[in-house]
Amino acid sequence: MRDLLVALFVLGALPVSFKRPAAGMLTFSLLAYMRIQDLTWGFARDQRWSLYVALAMLAGWIFAEEKSKPIWTFRTALLIFMPVWMFIGLFEEVGVKAFQSANFVEYAKIIWVAIFTTMVIQRREHLRALMWIVGGSFAFFGLKNGAAAILSGGSLHIIRGPGGMLEDNNDFALALAMSIPVLVGLATSETNLYYRKWLRFCVPFTYLSVFATRSRGGFLSAGLATFILVWRSKNRIAGIMLMGFAGLVGIMALPADMFERLQTLQNVEEDGSAMGRIRAWKVAGRMIQDQPFFGVGFNRFQANYLNYGDRVHERQEGTRVAHNAYLQIWSEAGTPVFLSYMLLLTLSVIAVQRVRREALRVYDRSWILSYCTAFEGAFLTFMLGSAFLNRAHFDLIYHYFAMVMVFEKVARKEMENPLSSAGEARRGIGGHLSRFEGIGFKRPLGVGRGFRSTDLAPVSYRTARSQGGGASNAFRASERDA
Repeated sequence: MRDLLVALFVLGALPVSFKRPAAGMLTFSLLAYMRIQDLTWGFARDQRWSLYVALAMLAGWIFAEEKSKPIWTFRTALLIFMPVWMFIGLFEEVGVKAFQSANFVEYAKIIWVAIFTTMVIQRREHLRALMWIVGGSFAFFGLKNGAAAILSGGSLHIIRGPGGMLEDNNDFALALAMSIPVLVGLATSETNLYYRKWLRFCVPFTYLSVFATRSRGGFLSAGLATFILVWRSKNRIAGIMLMGFAGLVGIMALPADMFERLQTLQNVEEDGSAMGRIRAWKVAGRMIQDQPFFGVGFNRFQANYLNYGDRVHERQEGTRVAHNAYLQIWSEAGTPVFLSYMLLLTLSVIAVQRVRREALRVYDRSWILSYCTAFEGAFLTFMLGSAFLNRAHFDLIYHYFAMVMVFEKVARKEMENPLSSAGEARRGIGGHLSRFEGIGFKRPLGVGRGFRSTDLAPVSYRTARSQGGGASNAFRASERDA
């Protein structure tokens, strides 16, 4: 029955994806992150649904009368440069046979999806829906596995994720930790009370799901995500105190095996897994010294491990992956790609912070500020967690690169003309509200109040900082009218 439902859903989405490529991207993202095909047991599980949707939305874009263009920034150029340089490196290091690698083709697809996202997701309602798809997908797994952890009395151990790039339990833990600030950001950006309550309800279950993976990197990542949310809260001191109290209670309530696993962080020399990672990092360093320009070749770390490693340990333990996204991409693709990757991460975080600074000149609270916290938290959480994981080619982070580009464009457009999207302005605590036109989505005549017609969170203008322009003038005018 599940197979039939998934098949009918995807097949029904194909003509919609052709007519509206943005809807195709939403469907593609649902298949990538919620992995509904992996929730089946029959024929639907092995079908290449994502490929069908991708072809449909690409064909729809090709035959569209007005073709939207990608958002061109320096980061877009970096996204294109990275696979091109890796492609050249395949000739340089491992020959023509490397072109048969399915992993490189998958990586090229990830880059294409990121760039295509900037082509079809170009309006606020599109970005909002995509954020809901990404956040909601991980909220589903967080709620599902968190509830199972409670029912098991804390003994649940998630050995593998839902599938795809989330199959490894450590990767799954990182993705769940990245989703925590996204869920909180979505909750603070919505006006619908049920949406807000549902999103907040999923957050503690997501924490439980991270702990159920028994991933030490996931545990640290979730801790950083919490700290970022507290730091961006209105009352940092109270938030830090509450976080410390919750942390103590959480550690006391941890299952014994999880507590023992976390204790190994204090005695790295006695932990075989940790020492194995350190040896892998040393091997990566030797690869970088020997092949600094093109690396040893895309996805060739393990194949070249014995040429650079300690053969005594390798005979006992076998070859390892890099266990560090930064060393992985540096050793496999060379210094130019490593620098591009680091620039992408750094510039994306800087772009979000710039939008935040610009928004704070206009707003006390706004969906823009909520999304800034969501993106900032997701990026910084990934940057910490990927230091322990082989996830330089994680599809989710490349999608976030594209989503931040879209967010920049949409947010700046709204801030340039705040009245076009302003909804409710509030002056200080206890001040009365003033209604403006156009926040969120206008409800078509005769249509009920569904998700698309529900407003985003009301905007609160920072009138004290305004210099006589836009929002403050409109606010004062509305005050006089009232």
